[in-house]
Formats: sequence, structure tokens, C-alpha cells
Amino acid sequence: MTKIFPFEYDQHDFPNQLRLITAPTGYPHVVSLQIVVHVGSRNEVEEGKSGFAHLFEHMMFRGTALYPPERYEAVLRKAGASQNASTDDDLTVYHTTFVSEDLAEILAMEADRFANLDYSEDAFRTEARAVLAEYNKDSAEPYTLLNEKLREACFERHPYQHTTMGFLRDIEKMPELYEFSKEFHRRYYRPENTTLIVAGDVEPEEVRRLVAASWGGWESGNFVPAVPAATPLSGPKEVVVEWPSETLPLIQLAWRMPAYSDETIDTAALDLLSYLYFSQASELFEELVLNEQSCDFVQGMYADHLDPYLYVVTARTQSVELVEPVKQRVMETVERMKTEPMDATKLETVKTHLRYAFAMRMEHTEGVASLLARYVGLRRTPETIERLFEQYQKIRPEDLLSVANRYFVDSSRVVAVLRRAA
Repeated sequence: MTKIFPFEYDQHDFPNQLRLITAPTGYPHVVSLQIVVHVGSRNEVEEGKSGFAHLFEHMMFRGTALYPPERYEAVLRKAGASQNASTDDDLTVYHTTFVSEDLAEILAMEADRFANLDYSEDAFRTEARAVLAEYNKDSAEPYTLLNEKLREACFERHPYQHTTMGFLRDIEKMPELYEFSKEFHRRYYRPENTTLIVAGDVEPEEVRRLVAASWGGWESGNFVPAVPAATPLSGPKEVVVEWPSETLPLIQLAWRMPAYSDETIDTAALDLLSYLYFSQASELFEELVLNEQSCDFVQGMYADHLDPYLYVVTARTQSVELVEPVKQRVMETVERMKTEPMDATKLETVKTHLRYAFAMRMEHTEGVASLLARYVGLRRTPETIERLFEQYQKIRPEDLLSVANRYFVDSSRVVAVLRRAA
């Protein structure tokens, strides 16, 4: 079968354990640099110290002696670069897209930032307070609060219990943890924990030479976080969140799921089940959103994670009276997943659709680099993409039934409802 990732790439490990993945795309003049740091809220294992992976999205723009913030921004403006960063449960990604002529300078500038980040206690306190403001802004959105409470109910010991923003009680104390912030950076911002992705109008040998020159002196570390295993859920259980003002009710039904795997069919099967039963192309969406209009939003999703996580079905109903009927419709759909074999022709059609949708995400250089970053965050190599799509091709209707029965069980079910306070 034709490879799903159409670009040849070069994967190289440097003596300090930094990994470089270079992917010439054939799109002229543009380069996208994605710096994947394998640290997210999963790594926040100390009690009272959640939110630090996200905080470093802020801190990493505080500069160095060689490139203080003003000079750093000037280089990006001169290059016409677009830049941002994001934090997830398992990784943090810094991404910059620019013209290929500026690759050497930007690689050198980023190498300096990662090896020599420097910030004062006052700067740290400023950014910690900014995170609190960000938390307050986000928590004014009903879905954010509901998701936060759902995760707290689903995980008792594992750091997935909190969102990437962290617990509010920890964020409020964060300005006093300047020394811990330095330790967090020393632990995780190391070459063995970092993967560079350079995609676009590039030559692998030249990129390798530039990275060796600017990143090769970065010293490796040896810290390994003691991430606790998630305790089994003792469900089913329900959580009710009261919202202080007028809002449409939200409902989430969650089940504990396995970690991402490209070696078994489970991850691929759960992706296929999502599309078949809970996507905008599903019968449930057509009935609840398009025909009855009892909901304005329905979606079910399995999100790839390094450790066992959740399958979450989310719906927003038009009234509180519809919450229970919609919940029952979701449960009925889950029972169909577990008992009714999927038509083999329809299953093959969905497999083709997922391959096409994957290909459509690679229409430009930044899309290629971003896609690589997502999978590199899981397995540190693009080869996981090919292995995953090989698993898709193996799946038969009876496999979908087997996976659904294995994981969609009452003992691992948590239901969370957000509604207007009485």
C-alpha cells in the first residue's frame, strides 16, 4: 500500500540525544520549524505544582542575555515569521514558519533560547499572574469548567486529573514558586527530551549541519518523572456542575480508554468508531442536531495520549429537560456499537475517508510540520503514522465490536452535566 505520509524525511540523533527530523516538502521558499518538548501536564507529578508546563509557554519568551525579548522579536519581524506555542497533556510545541533564507539565524536563536533561558523573579511573578488571568478568562466558558470537573472525577492519582492550565489552587500559589520553576526547566528542557522538526524548502544534510553547529553544545540531562498509574474507575458515577448565569445545558459521557498504540488495533478502532457513531456524518448527529434540533452540538472523540485517557461524548442541549433523553440516546448508540456489526462496505468507505482527510492536512508546509509534531509527540518518530494506518487497514467489523465491548463498560463510565443553577 502507498505510504500515507508522502514526503521522504531524514531522522537523525545527535550525541546529546537531541533528535532532528527533516522533511523536504517541495513547497518553495518556506520553512516550518516545530520544536517538540516532550513535557506536558502529565509531567506535573508533585502535589501543589500543576500548570508549570503551560507556564513555560510564557517563560520561554522572556529571552536570554544574547537575545533579549526585543532582539528576539526584531529577528522574527525581519524574517516575516509567524510564531506561536501550545501545551497539551503530553507535550509542548513551539512553532515558527518563515522564509528558508532565515533558517540558519532562527535555528541559532532558538538554540540559544532553549539552552540559556534567563528570567528574573519579578518576570516570573508577572507571567504567573498572567496565567491566573488566563485561567479566569477561560473558566468563564461553561465547556471549560465542565471538562475540568469531568477530569477531576475520572482521575484520582494521575496528572491527567487536571487540565494543562492546572488546578486553580496551584495557579494562585504559583508566583511564590520561582525556584521550582528553574528546577522544572532544568529537568525537562533538555536535548533528550526535545525533537526538532524542520519541514519545507530544505536539504537534510544542510539542516543537520546547521543544527549540529547551534544545538550540538546543549547539555543533556537524566531526569525521569515518576508518573503514577491511573487508578481504576469505580463507576458508573455522575457529576453535576451548577452554572451561575443563563446557559444551554452541557453533558459529557466519558469512558476510560487505553493509551495510544500503533502496535494493536485499539487506537485505530476507536478512531473509526468515533467517525461512524459520533461524527457529523453519524446517524446520532443527524437525528439530534439536524432533524430534532434537540442539540446544537454532538461529538464523540478518542484523544491520543501517552497514558490511558478518556473517550468523551459531548452534547449541548436546547433545554435542561432534554439532558436525560439525550444521555439515553448516547447510551443507546453505545449499545449499538457493542452489539450491531458494522456494514463492511461502509467501514471500508470510512477508512478511505480518513486517509483522504489526513492527506488534506498536508496542503502546505506548516500543515506538514504540525501533523508531524502531533505524532512525534507520541512516539518521537514519523514511522508511527505508517504503523497506525496499517492498523486501520486490518480492522474488520467484528474487531469494532470487540473493542467497543472491551472499553465501553459501566464500571469506567462518568457522566458530567452542566446546567443553570436553580
